[in-house]
Amino acid sequence: MNMTKVDSKGRIVLPQEIRECLNITPGTEVKVREEDGRAIVRPKDNPAEILDRMEHLVESASSNQEETNPPTEGSNPIAQKHRDAVQQGADNPSNG
Repeated sequence: MNMTKVDSKGRIVLPQEIRECLNITPGTEVKVREEDGRAIVRPKDNPAEILDRMEHLVESASSNQEETNPPTEGSNPIAQKHRDAVQQGADNPSNG
């Protein structure tokens, strides 16, 4: 367990190993919330990364079902529907 101190302005420095694990670099926005008496720090969701992971999962699932016809980018209507929904959410984020 890494220990760090809170300074007089309430700031903490996340240990390097944790920043690297979470891909937190200078300028990365993070969400901080309280949960069961603990402070939870999470990097802000990156819609582009979410879309890339989602497309990869959908294409992998599709290729497992249709080995003879691998999907081409943009050809999967289900993936496009989900991409549009995620992008709409990214364009109109809710508070929280």
